[in-house]
Amino acid sequence: MSNEHNVLIDEIVHLLQGGNAHADLKKALDGLPPNLRGVKVDKLPYTIWQLVEHIRIAQWDMLEFSKDGSHESPNWPDDYWPKELAPQNNEAWNNSITQIDNDLEELIKLVKSEDIYKKIPHGDGQTILREALQAADHNAYHVAEIIVIRRLLGAW
Repeated sequence: MSNEHNVLIDEIVHLLQGGNAHADLKKALDGLPPNLRGVKVDKLPYTIWQLVEHIRIAQWDMLEFSKDGSHESPNWPDDYWPKELAPQNNEAWNNSITQIDNDLEELIKLVKSEDIYKKIPHGDGQTILREALQAADHNAYHVAEIIVIRRLLGAW
């Protein structure tokens, strides 16, 4: 592989891990009191829990689509957003965060091991490059929302 390709792969991985321009999910959630996970701020549509779960579901879907031709995506938008405002318990919260971390690591492995420019055979033009950039963009957008909610709750 060319040096330029290796630089691109390194930058994609860095972007998936949070990049330089903003906080990553771990930083956005660090020190969040458990009682604020399900608080809905006036005029905002989601709680922090709903955003975390949405990140988990969407990232999982992008990963599974990238590697499995038999994967069926959830129904949009209903199955991408949890109805409950808060996690049932700490275990549900921790399981969601763990899956986000594990799926992100798996997506990074795909970026490092696959031809990122090759069209995904079961897609309609998507590539690993597109899916990785979409995951990074999507996660960054919702992490910013988490930070805004924390600011409004006085917990940032």
